[in-house]
Amino acid sequence: MPEDGLPDCALPERAFGRLAIVGLGLIGSSIARAARANGLAGTIVAIDRDAGVIGRVRALGLAEEATQDVAAGVAGADLVILCVPVGAAGAVAAAMAGALKPGAIVSDVGSVKAAVVAAVAPHLPPHAAFVPAHPVAGTEQSGPDAGFATLFQGRWCILTPPEGADPQAVARVRAFWEGMGSVVETMTPAHHDLVLAITSHVPHLIAYNIVGTAADLETVTQSEVIKFSAGGFRDFTRIAASDPTMWRDVFLTNKDAVLEMLGRFNEDLAALARAIRWDDGEALHALFTRTRAIRRGIVAMGQETAEPDFGRRGPAPQGTAPPPLAGREP
Repeated sequence: MPEDGLPDCALPERAFGRLAIVGLGLIGSSIARAARANGLAGTIVAIDRDAGVIGRVRALGLAEEATQDVAAGVAGADLVILCVPVGAAGAVAAAMAGALKPGAIVSDVGSVKAAVVAAVAPHLPPHAAFVPAHPVAGTEQSGPDAGFATLFQGRWCILTPPEGADPQAVARVRAFWEGMGSVVETMTPAHHDLVLAITSHVPHLIAYNIVGTAADLETVTQSEVIKFSAGGFRDFTRIAASDPTMWRDVFLTNKDAVLEMLGRFNEDLAALARAIRWDDGEALHALFTRTRAIRRGIVAMGQETAEPDFGRRGPAPQGTAPPPLAGREP
């Protein structure tokens, strides 16, 4: 019988006896909730260097064990998932490597993969398997209170196993994410970073820039920006509210792919500006028609709702806060 007191037969085949989660923010706390709700772990161990986070984890009952000591927390774990900013992944791997048991599987949730593989893999002992992952899900909220068990349902999770990865370990990580409701895809780390640069990273950079530009406009007061932030600008502010540390690390660790996509974006933006300047309505209409079809394709794949106003419940009564937008990748 394992240390958690549950016989192996009490757990489904895709489950792990002991799951250690390093970093209990939105994603880490959602994994803890989803793993428990779907019977995917016998014992959940929460690890976070922030004492306040550990206190909230205990208050919320998210894990059977909670500690600030990463080495002690991963000891005996069958699966360790790093839910820390990608820039911190290497240091965390180095701190925990000596405590990993033979056969342990290490994974992560970072939005950048090639840099994470380069930072983490050299620290791991030969008796541990490394299967990087990226759940393409989230909200602009952060912290252990922000997570929820259904965050990954119907969302993509991309596995990027490095060359020579243990096929059995890859299969187990795939089954784990499928058990939380994800649709799993496999890519090489480099291909993942190129795809995510245009689908996630550059849109975030554009959102941060547009919101920053609006804030810097001296001819428009802040109250007017907030008051009239309907439609597109409002949605940019949701993206721009994402975790600053996480996204700083994303751009610095995936700089080559991001700069490549920014170069292409700038060329296309220049062409769009030229079409507007020269009253080229046909070019504008052709572009808008093509992009509208892409939006409909995203809805058809179940990655967004076709409800009016993106499924919002309508404007909040005067003097109240608008309803939160949950379940969308920031």
